[in-house]
Amino acid sequence: MAIVVLAIVSAVAVVRDLAPSRSLPTTTSSAPPSTTTSATPTTTTTTPPSPPFAVGTLSFTIVEPSTTGQTPRDLPTIVRYPATGTPGGADVAGATPRAGPFPLVVFSQGFDISPEAYAGLLNAWAAAGYVVVDPAYPYTSPGAPGGVIRSDIVHHPSDLSYVITTLLADSARPGGILSNLINPSRIGVIGQSDGGDVSLAAVANTCCRDGRIRAAVILSGAELSWFGGTYFTGPSVPLLVVQGTNDQVMNPVTCSVQLYNQAPEPKYYLSMIGQTHLSAYVPAGPARNEVARVTIDFLNAYLAHSPPALHALMREGNIPGLATITSASSIPSVAGTCPDAPVG
Repeated sequence: MAIVVLAIVSAVAVVRDLAPSRSLPTTTSSAPPSTTTSATPTTTTTTPPSPPFAVGTLSFTIVEPSTTGQTPRDLPTIVRYPATGTPGGADVAGATPRAGPFPLVVFSQGFDISPEAYAGLLNAWAAAGYVVVDPAYPYTSPGAPGGVIRSDIVHHPSDLSYVITTLLADSARPGGILSNLINPSRIGVIGQSDGGDVSLAAVANTCCRDGRIRAAVILSGAELSWFGGTYFTGPSVPLLVVQGTNDQVMNPVTCSVQLYNQAPEPKYYLSMIGQTHLSAYVPAGPARNEVARVTIDFLNAYLAHSPPALHALMREGNIPGLATITSASSIPSVAGTCPDAPVG
């Protein structure tokens, strides 16, 4: 098993390569790759390829250095990226990447659910032109040593930020499969259930806001008092909130309505009619296809900066019997309380 040391700001991340066919770069230089410009312009123009793309994958473990009172945290991670090849097939380990850079999306899974359970959505986002990374957080992923511990979620926003730092450093370093693949100014987060709580905290809570994040999608998520801090009191990012109308697990409808109404604009609320906590995100079918389409429209609008995507977002978010979407400043409150949410 190869061990690669990445120099990242003031910390050191050890990455253990789990895909021996394509390894991470071994150089310790943190300087971005140099570029050259031809002095002689050519008369031939080509249209760059457009999505959907084939999807490549890279698997490794990011080791987050220890902090006070903690041991180093292992984050098994899979990166999906637009690759050469025929779109629509299975993702291919170590496939040759398309020329970047592409926006980066970090996905956070729900409690006691493998990130790869969401592979259908993850592949859809990568095929649409995004580098998608899904770290498995310690102690809340299936198979955690000693069993899962939900309270470890308080460490996940910093885990998420460390993953961003690691991927940006690797993209800036020449010689590896991720070299120059990520646009550092176009970063988004997506999370489901507890992963939605983590993603929301990373963009809207004073405890752990990461200013590099430019857009967020919250799938059945909530505000969580465990993080401390306050929500929506600082700089805001565009927000898409998605919720199944029959979801009563962990983060019921009350939670998503509460966070949506507190969030500043621009914001969108996608209501998935008749869907439960996972039914619109994990199993294949019309509901997951709808979530994929609308989330891609949102990412295209706010990370790829495509104005037509906003029109597509509102059009494709309103499907009779399946989904409705709004960008209203507030929506009617729902009876009940949101477990573990801040009061007031």
